[in-house]
Amino acid sequence: MGVYSLIFKLFFAPMDAERAHHVSFTALKILDSVPGLGRLLRLVLARGTRDEVNVLGLRFPNRLGLAAGFDKNGEGIRALSALGFGHIEVGTITAHSQPGNDKPRLFRLRNNIALLNRMGFNNQGARQAAFNIEGQRKSIASLPARQRPLIGINIGKTKVVDAADAVEDYASSARFCAPLADYLVINVSSPNTPGLRDLQSVSSLEPIIDAVRSAAAEVVAAPRSTLGHVPLLVKIAPDLSDEDVVEICDLAMRSGVDGLITTNTTIDRTVLSGREADFARGQAGGISGRPLAHRSLEVLRLVKATVGENLSIISVGGISDANDISARLAAGADLVQSYSEMIYSGPFWPGRILRTRRARTLLTRGTGGA
Repeated sequence: MGVYSLIFKLFFAPMDAERAHHVSFTALKILDSVPGLGRLLRLVLARGTRDEVNVLGLRFPNRLGLAAGFDKNGEGIRALSALGFGHIEVGTITAHSQPGNDKPRLFRLRNNIALLNRMGFNNQGARQAAFNIEGQRKSIASLPARQRPLIGINIGKTKVVDAADAVEDYASSARFCAPLADYLVINVSSPNTPGLRDLQSVSSLEPIIDAVRSAAAEVVAAPRSTLGHVPLLVKIAPDLSDEDVVEICDLAMRSGVDGLITTNTTIDRTVLSGREADFARGQAGGISGRPLAHRSLEVLRLVKATVGENLSIISVGGISDANDISARLAAGADLVQSYSEMIYSGPFWPGRILRTRRARTLLTRGTGGA
């Protein structure tokens, strides 16, 4: 049993999952803030993770990012970068602050290596998040350029805002967040805000895309991307029918979206096995982690077959090792993200799989392979 596995079993496992998240995240931020210790963390955890790639008109330090949901308010980007991630996606952020759904709202499904969450976009609101991210950008600026992660900002609909007012709600978040984002993500695929997934319909999604793109253009004079604007992506659900996925792809291509993120959490309980499946059937919320891998890969392949080279694709859902990363890239992903696996595998996990994949790539090149 590894050191982290022992710590998880003895310390985190008996603790409520959401509280464990806050404790571990706070500890990481404190460690990173101690003079000299933050540098040591990077030397140990992020060594050998540099493998640059150009995507979305941006230079990413490597292909692996931390998915939205871990740092909801943009408070720990610098600390999380010490783990080796090439990009950190903050959020989901809403225009207005909101407490999220009632607790408990985050559950470990340990036998399935999965999480069930119904957090409900709990966050401090776009204005405060922008303040936090601005501070983190200043903090990251003191790091060597090769250690600075790119920052994605994921925005969603405020729960109390009617669907009829969703367009302006998203645009409001974009005005605060776009100046600080390397890329923006429209989240219409979480199952934990009532009616949100209905916004994935083409008739509802198109005006949101137009409004967010226009709002970003109003407030960003000099985007970081060589595309000439803040790259805009849409995050979709794994539970869409194949026909709906294709419709969203078609909409994305004609509306000027730069990429898609596939996929969010699933409401399908058949992906689980054993007693945890019975438990999940009695609970609201979305499932993430390894059980999502099969459908996430299916959606990735369908999206790639539909959009070709016209859009960039970020694949998330069930990525657990270097083989998974290679499989997603082979299926057409440009970048990959993870979240749930790190909860189970610990802070050494991102660097370990990045070093493994990089070593395999160098070995293949060295032997004349493809």
